[in-house]
Amino acid sequence: MSTDSPSPADDVAQATRDIADVNAVEVITTAAVHLMSAAAVKCGLAEDAEAREHLDLDEARKLINALAALVTASAPDVGNQHARSLRDGLRSLQLAFREASVYPDAPGEGPGEKYTGSVV
Repeated sequence: MSTDSPSPADDVAQATRDIADVNAVEVITTAAVHLMSAAAVKCGLAEDAEAREHLDLDEARKLINALAALVTASAPDVGNQHARSLRDGLRSLQLAFREASVYPDAPGEGPGEKYTGSVV
């Protein structure tokens, strides 16, 4: 009796080939988009009726800090077009965080601002 399903080793080899085919800029921008999406939800910006239920500024701060570090560090390598879009998205999230905060951080102290500078 033969089985046509791939072995775990075959699956790993295929996944490795798939990853090898993706360029670094695409991996970086995909990671940034995932961070942006998660941070937007945690800032209460989800499009569903329960958007405020998802509000978690502690979690949003962590995500925005990680996004700011990624965007700042990778900007020279991803090119101006990609970097500009990522910076714009990051700034929008930083401002949304500030707006959602009951007690806003001092200028330069908000999430990611140690990497980007003050957004206000």
